[in-house]
Amino acid sequence: MTQKTKAALISVTGRVQGVGFRYYTQQKAAELNISGFVQNKPNRSVYIEAEGEEENLKTFIDWCHLGPQRAMVTRVYTQHVPPMNQNGFVIK
Repeated sequence: MTQKTKAALISVTGRVQGVGFRYYTQQKAAELNISGFVQNKPNRSVYIEAEGEEENLKTFIDWCHLGPQRAMVTRVYTQHVPPMNQNGFVIK
């Protein structure tokens, strides 16, 4: 049984810059076979475009609510979108 590819735009707010959030997000994405990118935004949030198998994407989004050890996530906004056919996962 093949799982369908799903995609999401994710915005994470809280203490999420200066704590290695992008680096750990890239590691988690590699672990879960998630494609896309992560970048810091001027408003001190972290923006992520992610896509992968439905179950892996759900696990990835769940992880975004926690983030790395030094982060303090206060809110995660998630918008599901059609897959964007991205390859790899990069830090921008």
